Amino acid sequence: MSLFLCPLCAARLTREEKSYRCEKGHCYDVASSGYVNLLPVNKKRSASPGDDKAMAAARRAFLDQGYYRPLQEAISAAIVKRAPTKAVLLDAGCGEGYYTAGLYHALVENGKNPKMAGIDISKEILKSAAKREKNIEYAVASSFHLPIETGAVDVLLDCFSPLAEEEFRRVLRPDGYFVYVVPAAKHLWEMKCALYDRPYFNEEKDIEYDGFRYEEIIEVKTRLTLGCRKDIADLFAMTPYFWRTPKEGAQRLAQLETLETAAEFRIHILKKI
Repeated sequence: MSLFLCPLCAARLTREEKSYRCEKGHCYDVASSGYVNLLPVNKKRSASPGDDKAMAAARRAFLDQGYYRPLQEAISAAIVKRAPTKAVLLDAGCGEGYYTAGLYHALVENGKNPKMAGIDISKEILKSAAKREKNIEYAVASSFHLPIETGAVDVLLDCFSPLAEEEFRRVLRPDGYFVYVVPAAKHLWEMKCALYDRPYFNEEKDIEYDGFRYEEIIEVKTRLTLGCRKDIADLFAMTPYFWRTPKEGAQRLAQLETLETAAEFRIHILKKI
């Protein structure tokens, strides 16, 4: 049986060779790359929501260079420490699957037998995710309407993705873990200095979430040395600054041959109560 539910009737889906099917006969084709589209048309905000093909390619190219490996390893270590042997895990807003696949491999290497799924709003980015690890289920879906059974998930990961607090609380089992990754105050500071006349620190908040209690906040700090324009452009394309930077700032960044910048993150570990 799949971890996913039918988005039309909420029945459990069964994975077949080339499709997912529920007991009421609703059927969803598996794309050639391995993901399934479970996002109903009435839940879409645009014809092709989420990252487009170019942004998906930039994200994969940058992450495959290993620049964010310290973060991937820290996320994996925190979850391996807490996940039960046969854990059910969901990566909500999984992107191109870099952290999802890294976590899966870490769990297996530590003698665990995880059942994992990742969802994202972008079908373009899931084409990459589904190719990274065939033992993970991937679906086009919204974090605000998760096609997951209530109380089915042991660990939910949200790495730089929208916060759907009510849905996350619903799908997590009692005592399940919510792992929420956000940028720290000086994340990409030197890049922001190139982009903006008045760069600003990211706001850091330890917000209390209903139904959860904090267990730990893990800080991850590293330095990035980007040695070519393509790596700089790929990093820029996978940040929210890509959409809201004035043209002059983007041009300044594009002229840089190299860039050294801080990369700082906070991993919030919360437990459902």
